[in-house]
Amino acid sequence: MTRYLFVILLMGLIGIAIVVKAGIIMFDERQYWQDVAGRFVKENVTIKPNRGNILSANGSMMASSLPEYRIYMDFKAGGVDKDTMLMNHLNEICAGLHKIFPNKSAAQFKVHLLKGREQGVRNYLIYPNRISYIQYKEVKRLPVFSLNKYKGGFHEQVYNRRKKPFGSLASRTLGDIYADTAQGAKNGIELAFDSVLKGHNGITHRQKVKNKYLNIVDIAPIDGCDIISTIDVGMQDICEKALVDKLIEINANEGVVVLMEVVTGEVKAIVNMTKGKDGKYREVKNGAISDMIEPGSTFKTASLMVALEDGVISTSDGVDTGNGIMTMYGRTMRDHNWRRGGYQYLTVPQILMVSSNIGVAYLIDKHYGKNPDKFVEGLHRMSLNEPLNLQIPGEGKPNIRRPKDGHWSKTALPWMSIGYEIQVPPINTLVFYNAIANNGKMVRPKFVKAITRNDEVVEEFPTEVINPSICSEHTLHQIQDILEQVVSKGLAKPAGSSQFPIAGKTGTAQISQGAAGYKGGTINYLVSFCGYFPADDPKYSCIVAIQKPGLPASGGLMAGSVFGKIAERVYAKNLVLDIRNAIDSVNIIIPSVKAGELAEAKHVLDDLKITAQTDFKSKKDQEIWGSTHSLPTAVTLHAKEVHKKKVPSVIGMGAKDALYLLESKGLKVHLSGVGTVYKQSIPQGSEIKPGQTISIELIH
Repeated sequence: MTRYLFVILLMGLIGIAIVVKAGIIMFDERQYWQDVAGRFVKENVTIKPNRGNILSANGSMMASSLPEYRIYMDFKAGGVDKDTMLMNHLNEICAGLHKIFPNKSAAQFKVHLLKGREQGVRNYLIYPNRISYIQYKEVKRLPVFSLNKYKGGFHEQVYNRRKKPFGSLASRTLGDIYADTAQGAKNGIELAFDSVLKGHNGITHRQKVKNKYLNIVDIAPIDGCDIISTIDVGMQDICEKALVDKLIEINANEGVVVLMEVVTGEVKAIVNMTKGKDGKYREVKNGAISDMIEPGSTFKTASLMVALEDGVISTSDGVDTGNGIMTMYGRTMRDHNWRRGGYQYLTVPQILMVSSNIGVAYLIDKHYGKNPDKFVEGLHRMSLNEPLNLQIPGEGKPNIRRPKDGHWSKTALPWMSIGYEIQVPPINTLVFYNAIANNGKMVRPKFVKAITRNDEVVEEFPTEVINPSICSEHTLHQIQDILEQVVSKGLAKPAGSSQFPIAGKTGTAQISQGAAGYKGGTINYLVSFCGYFPADDPKYSCIVAIQKPGLPASGGLMAGSVFGKIAERVYAKNLVLDIRNAIDSVNIIIPSVKAGELAEAKHVLDDLKITAQTDFKSKKDQEIWGSTHSLPTAVTLHAKEVHKKKVPSVIGMGAKDALYLLESKGLKVHLSGVGTVYKQSIPQGSEIKPGQTISIELIH
């Protein structure tokens, strides 16, 4: 009986021990054993591929995925030996962290790490923000952190963040992706080509091979393809700068610019700027393709094209616009200069040149008033009603209604003819003018040229034709001539250039306030210009559309001037001249030589076969400091003595020489500006105090 009781007691104690141990494992050691399991048992682990890049037309990186890190410390990893090592190197680690992250002192890092050590946290965040790959590599070089995570405890969490090296340039067109990459892309090219860019996941598992645990790849991940866009970074920058400068000048609400290559339809630049509450302009929507707005006077070109094509008017016809005021079916229509007495009699070309509302409306109403559907049919014939089916999402569909669609008043036709009672996105207006420049062939705008993988083309996107001929050759030539006169002689002169001919049309329209119509409160205006250049051999078409509150509002002075700047700068960018014209083979060009280390300057001058007049003899590895002076046929190099314990003069030196000389004297240098040093905070000849800071200012 005694033995029986002893066995029962022993079995009971063993059972209790098992339960206690199970409880410890389940609760106190839970994280530890989960980590152990993670090290040795990993089945069907997903490997994320690298997302493809988006490149500009000339190969510049416009969007790319770069790794970012959060860094952690496991204070229970590695046992007593790791803890001893950590405490021995704590000051060195904290000093290193401060050097990498200067916004936190070494003392703050020390307090922070000691707090985590005291709490024994396994996943203790060392630094609150995500860090770059370079910063991560620097942290990994620190003592203890350089060990593997099971011995040293240092570990990281990797994130892939989408970066745009050119900042806001075309950012809305390029698009964005969600912070959680599993959700994919939000908009733009990123969304349209998401399935191509994101690639395909891989699968791996952990397996023991010869007493070592290895990650075995079952299915290798396939990285995403790269997208080659049509955007030209240089042209994009030109367009954005010209537009934003004008938006700030006239205090506009928003503005768009689209620059397109005439023959191919490639969009070389697209800018969408909206004014924020802080007064700064940012890309918050792709208004160039989505804004459904009444185009105003830029639509008059299409109206007169229909009438010319139908043969109901000719360029020799005219209209007596009188004093600039005309009543049409109970509503008053005015020309923009009605307060100055109007334009009186105008021919068809002059009607477009001065953008006469009365002239266009009178002609269209006279010839199509009894059959307005015929006029709308002419617009449809030129494909103005068709959606563009762009490569990127978010486009608006043109709203050009017909009499049979519903309510149609007698005033609908005359007001439609001058760009009201219809809604067209800016890019659709550009496509129409681009067709005029492209000898009548309407092409679809293109944002992506090709898809590539490892520099090999996977798919190319050819130019697509929407309408092979929007009108007859005779009508086309008439309109081309008139549009060129609009710029050379008409209201669009601010869009012109003295270097090459430009053709296009201005637009100034009131923006409907919804239920309030065009009355009440501050009236907003759309000022625009759409055209192409050079007019005699069109290479690019462009639209500038700006929305602003109140008067003054002028399509020519505001949007046209932006177009003119863009055209001249783009034209100059693509201007290729014979380099031989820039070479002067007769005269000797004496360069401007900065003060500084004279031995190096003499060496360069000797290589260029330019005479260097010196007052010193240079020796190997000897530094000679001094000033320079350029003569008509030579450069004078004058050596100056540099005292070891006195502040030298760096006036006239470049930044490199000035920094080297001052820091070699033990001075700390604060530098501002670019070019040549013109000012230093500590005068020449002052006694040098170790660790003293000297400020130097440079100017071109």
